Formats: sequence, structure tokens, C-alpha cells
Amino acid sequence: MVRLRVLTTNDWPLWREARLAALTEAPHAFKSRLADWHRGGEERWRARLETPGTYNVVAVLDGRTVGMASGVPGGGGVCELRSVWVGPVARGLGVADRLIAAVETWARRSGATTLRLAVIPGNESAAALYRRNGFVLTGERGDLLPDGVTTEQVMAKPLRPVEDRATGGI
Repeated sequence: MVRLRVLTTNDWPLWREARLAALTEAPHAFKSRLADWHRGGEERWRARLETPGTYNVVAVLDGRTVGMASGVPGGGGVCELRSVWVGPVARGLGVADRLIAAVETWARRSGATTLRLAVIPGNESAAALYRRNGFVLTGERGDLLPDGVTTEQVMAKPLRPVEDRATGGI
């Protein structure tokens, strides 16, 4: 059974394991490169988890980290979904949907009205996953990729506020 685990700073080895696996297994899916993350030691990995207000979650199956996602706060009611990855052994089990849902819940509780992300052009499986989860292309150009020509595609999803269960309202 796959379970999700929200990471703390002390969980940096789990985040390192997931991040390195993602960059190794799916280098085409990320702007960062594996070589970028081999520099630095524990401090660099901890620093990523210490970024104020971030939400980092991993999926664990049989004691192994098999997926990851992060939420990053932004301004103006917008949060970002980043670093979504599910390893081959856990694909098809709904893990990516659960990771996205966890970040969405975090974003709503943070007061966000929009969750946005950037996807590498040509990564159709990721774009299809995001569309299935309610994200749409915004037409906005994302960051420039290492080739110096291509930009990320920006997708966004409006978020409903977290409802107050006691009153049925917000």
C-alpha cells in the first residue's frame, strides 16, 4: 500500500533519494539536471526543505520512496506545484493524483485561490496528468530552458476555498 509522508527538515535523506531518482529516471521532465544536485552536501538538501512555507511530500511503497511533489507559496493567492514524479514501480496506482491532491489541499489551507505549475513542452504524459486533475494551459510563457530557446508551459487550476465543516461555509 502506498502512503504519503509530509517531510520535515530532518527528512532530507528521503527527499534526496526521491529527487535523485526522479532526475535519473526522468531527466526530460525537469528543468534541473542530475549534475546540478550532486554538488553540495547535507546543507543543500536541508536548505531545500527549510524554504519558508513550502510543503514537501513523498509517496512510500514497501519502505521505498516512489514519488514526490512540492508546494511553494507565491504571491497574490497563487501557490506552485513543483517536482512531481512517480517512479516506474508505482505508476498506474494513482500515486500522482494523490500527490497532486495533497499539494492542492495544502495550497487551499494556505489561502491560495490558484495552483499553477510549469511543464516541459513535449512531456505529454505529465500534461495529460495535469489536465486530468483540472489544470489548463494559461498561454503564459514559463522559464527559459537550458537550450536557450524553449520555455516551460504554464498551467493553472482555480482552487475552491476550504469549507468549514461545522457551518457548511467558508
